[in-house]
Amino acid sequence: MKKFLKITGKILGGLIVILLLTYLVFFIKWKIQSSSNMKLIGEETPTITVNGKTFRDLNKNGKLDIYEDSRAPLEIRVEDLVSQMLLDEKAGLMCAHFLAMEEDGSLLEIPRMGDPFSFMTESTSSTLLKHKMNHVQNLGGSSARNYAAWNNNLQKLAERTRLGIPVTLISDPRHGTMAMPGASAEAKWISVWPSQLGLGAIGDTILVREFGDIARQEYLALGIRLAQHPMADIATDPRWARVNGTFGEDAHLSAALAKAYILGFQGDSLGTKSIACQTKHFAGGGPQEDGWDAHFSNGKGQVYPGNKFDYHLIPFIEGAFAAKTAQIMPYYGIPKGQVKEEVGFAFSKEMIQDLLRDSLKFDGVVATDWGIISDMAVKEASAWGAEHLTEKERVKKVLDAGCDVFGGEYVTEHIIDLAENGELPESRIDVSIRRILRDKFRLGLFDNPFVDLEKTSIVGNPEFVKKGKEAQRKSMVLLKNENILPLSSDKKIYIHGMTQSGLAEKFPQIVDDIDAADVIVQKLQTPSSPPEGGGLLARLIPQGRLDYPEDEKEDILERTNSKPTVTVFTITRPTVAPEINAASKAVIADFESQDEIILELIFGKFKPTGKLPIEIPSSIEAVEKQLEDVPYDSENPIYKFGQGLSY
Repeated sequence: MKKFLKITGKILGGLIVILLLTYLVFFIKWKIQSSSNMKLIGEETPTITVNGKTFRDLNKNGKLDIYEDSRAPLEIRVEDLVSQMLLDEKAGLMCAHFLAMEEDGSLLEIPRMGDPFSFMTESTSSTLLKHKMNHVQNLGGSSARNYAAWNNNLQKLAERTRLGIPVTLISDPRHGTMAMPGASAEAKWISVWPSQLGLGAIGDTILVREFGDIARQEYLALGIRLAQHPMADIATDPRWARVNGTFGEDAHLSAALAKAYILGFQGDSLGTKSIACQTKHFAGGGPQEDGWDAHFSNGKGQVYPGNKFDYHLIPFIEGAFAAKTAQIMPYYGIPKGQVKEEVGFAFSKEMIQDLLRDSLKFDGVVATDWGIISDMAVKEASAWGAEHLTEKERVKKVLDAGCDVFGGEYVTEHIIDLAENGELPESRIDVSIRRILRDKFRLGLFDNPFVDLEKTSIVGNPEFVKKGKEAQRKSMVLLKNENILPLSSDKKIYIHGMTQSGLAEKFPQIVDDIDAADVIVQKLQTPSSPPEGGGLLARLIPQGRLDYPEDEKEDILERTNSKPTVTVFTITRPTVAPEINAASKAVIADFESQDEIILELIFGKFKPTGKLPIEIPSSIEAVEKQLEDVPYDSENPIYKFGQGLSY
């Protein structure tokens, strides 16, 4: 044992030394970069007063340029700014990436120990001053006030660049109880709502628009102006990792809810109080071959064995475009059999220029999904169908296809090289620049990108929290009830799989000893299994198997059979567990609600009204027989689409 401890100590000591040396390398690198980048900083932006109205002199030339004048027509402001921009400034405008921040909202220049995310990004000065980028995302923040302060600090730095182009803060969904790396963040100090799939279980366009409006107000207070959501994809393959980010598997329901969602965020038209929506993933990311996610090479193919490609367009045509979504994001996959050149959507001129722009008449910003050009620390580049191309060649192909913004990329040098070497006319770049600038102007960022820190109290305020809880209650679906629910208040319960703090104070019926309980309440997560390869991200995004490993299933069944049991399946993807379902006295579908909401339902404090927005398959064999692009085609599902009981 002593020898083992000695060896273990040496290994741990070696790892600590490696970590410290790694941090030292990053520290020195960032300090050198920061020192060099800060030389690029310009003077503070003065103001100009004309006829009693004050304007920001963003280019610091002592006069009011047209693009600085909020009274001027949109297109004239856009053209004036485009005429003043240098090529490197245009390239920076076409890239977006993550950006780390200090906990107090100040700008991060040195990576932080304990924050691995900060090691995967460049410093603030490098992003804004060297690359001249002004589209950034951060899903963290220690408080609403500190996040808003970070926005203001970023905008102060941005206005000291040559033309003072403001930053657009981007966000993935952040109103849920669960996080999926690269897709969503867990709600912390913001109001808590069910997942988008939970909104599908409610099926109410009025409530979904109300959610969008509340989220809009919270984002606006934080300085976030671009939502990388909703997902208009349809969950026609239950194995897909992103099922919980959809409204379900019905195209028309998804279309109606996507429209309401976008109207809540944007309003009837994009304006200074709007949050622009970047609806994804055109032309529908649901029909993944064998269910594998398209982030990774084993999921690069999208297939249509049921010939349902047009069905997956319905939520975009009837939903996103009807609501005038500001932006669109294509998915990673290759739409097999739908194009002559089988490349990923963002590389496909047939999909972006011919279908999206020419046929469907979309002229807003098209931004690629993140990391399709260069490898990221957590995954290889998802350059499906274009793996053989160089990074520079991939950039050209994406622009030739009709896209405007490169998500998760610092590829400004490739854009510059293409234009300077005559491989891509600068006039083509200007087409994208105009689209991008229109959104910034419409949102009012050039006139005032700052937020009032005192107004961040609206974020997570009691009324919004109350509305979020109401939505969670409405999303709960009762699937089975053998005369056990609702439980009477004198029933003692033993809970398994619930982690929300303070539950015992709210529910004194909870006991620590399973033998003392009358009823077991178990909350089970959807199983998963990572694909081979794929890097770190592949292990963090749940995909693969939908049934429990045999040993885990036996443990669950032993507990379920020991006493009357209420099983709660948290549906990120439909769990295949027929034996557990059969052994349970009651079964509830939860769409990532808080534990207290689930217990409220169990004790009858409200009646369930939700309806399943997807099917729950009866077996893995049934799943494998399903056609990836066809809705509700599972053979003899345990629970059908639209099913839901009440008390």
